[in-house]
Amino acid sequence: MLLLLLLVWLLPLLDAVKVSPLIEKVSDHKDFKKLLRTRTNVLVLYTKSATSGESQLKLLSDVAQTVKGQGTIAWVNCGDSEGRKLCKKVKVDPGAKFGGFEMLHYKDGTFHMEYNRPATFKSMVAFLKDPSGPPLWEENPEAKDVLHVETEKDFRKLLKKEERPILMMFYAPCKSFTRSDFHSTSETKSGEHCFPKMRGVLAGMNVHPSEFDGLKQEYNVKGYPTFCYFEKGKFLHHYENYGATSKDIASDWLEGPAAKDPEVPWSESDSPVFHLTDESFDSFLEEHTAALIMFYAPWCGHCKKMKPEYDEAAEVLNKASDSPGVLAALDATVHKAAGDRFKISGFPTVKYFVNGEEKYTLPHLRSKEKIIEFMHNPQAPPPPEQSWEEKPSSVSHLGFEDFREALKKKKHALVMFYAPWCPHCKNAVPHFTTAAELFKEDRKIVYAAVDCTKGQNHELCKQEGVEGYPTFNHYNYGKFSERYNGDRGEAGFIGFMRSLRGRDQEKVVKKKDEL
Repeated sequence: MLLLLLLVWLLPLLDAVKVSPLIEKVSDHKDFKKLLRTRTNVLVLYTKSATSGESQLKLLSDVAQTVKGQGTIAWVNCGDSEGRKLCKKVKVDPGAKFGGFEMLHYKDGTFHMEYNRPATFKSMVAFLKDPSGPPLWEENPEAKDVLHVETEKDFRKLLKKEERPILMMFYAPCKSFTRSDFHSTSETKSGEHCFPKMRGVLAGMNVHPSEFDGLKQEYNVKGYPTFCYFEKGKFLHHYENYGATSKDIASDWLEGPAAKDPEVPWSESDSPVFHLTDESFDSFLEEHTAALIMFYAPWCGHCKKMKPEYDEAAEVLNKASDSPGVLAALDATVHKAAGDRFKISGFPTVKYFVNGEEKYTLPHLRSKEKIIEFMHNPQAPPPPEQSWEEKPSSVSHLGFEDFREALKKKKHALVMFYAPWCPHCKNAVPHFTTAAELFKEDRKIVYAAVDCTKGQNHELCKQEGVEGYPTFNHYNYGKFSERYNGDRGEAGFIGFMRSLRGRDQEKVVKKKDEL
């Protein structure tokens, strides 16, 4: 009997040992309210008893370690006397749920949602890193026919063993544009999945992490998403139909690109454009006083879209009695010497030459009308749009060299890690800038930004745990404090900083009371 009583007394202690110290045990209602007031991203596990959520606590202990500083995990045992009162006040009854537990998420001090994603380590970590973001692609039941590649080793293995053609989508967390169309490709019009009957494989791989830099360089991944087509383990070309729907992708690739008539190279078609080579380039410029040259790649979607416009413009100019110049084109993937000489790094690149000398690079010339208009009245292109960093604002733009030194001086710094190409970043910029303007007079506060694509900033962003764009981190005198996952509008950015100042004031009042 004595042994039985001893075991009853020890059980709670044994249970407590299993719980990570990173999981906050809460039973008092005041403590619970304070937790929500001081933390912006909280996942709470409510259990019927100390043992009913044992497996969840083990899993959450691992999750808590991974999301440390970015999210908070709390546990409320509704089975003990204090916990029961708290559960009653917040109207939670885990006993009514299957398994005797329930997980609720709180964001910016208020209830956000019931956690309804898979109870797996990967899903929970992804959720706490971005509670407002979309679920993991592989969580979507409609994407069951898309092969999700996790590592470079798995990617190489797929290329080696798969005999069918592969359309691989390299993507980054920021953009989810094609994911629905991509996985919808494996459905028929009636909605039935027919992927096994198709002749190709659809695969997706998140290559944003720096560990895949070599892979990105190998397959010329310079933006997201990038589609690469493989046959028998060999890369053949990119697919750049950016407006593609699921029907387009299925038609172009899964129904058999090899079965279609091969595309006639532009240089071998009946084109009014002069097609140049490395050997003919200089002599051509000597023969023509004024020439517009389009450097292109056969696989480039934007080039394909521009070709008919360029051909039509050339036809008009060739027929003109007082032609102001000629149009020419060069495949820079074949004639690399000319491309390297003029530092061609993207396609199409359009350059204007006068008397054999390069005069202008013209990124705005894409349509027949604009090309003809320019040739009749050559003018310098409009200056490129200012980058966010170049525009005057109260946002402090930092880099690898000055990041840590600048933040050491600020009590509260909200830093936005971004990529210029990222649409979510572009949407957040005006709101972030407005918030910075509001607090510009407070010397203890700064809204800062880091362009992760610039120079050594990539390494800095990696050090700061940036896995997708935009990422917002809060720092206290240079030390990472927490990940901001709140609203990306003015109200969210401003409200977050005001809540930090509110916490500071509470601490001051508490100290005074203690004295």
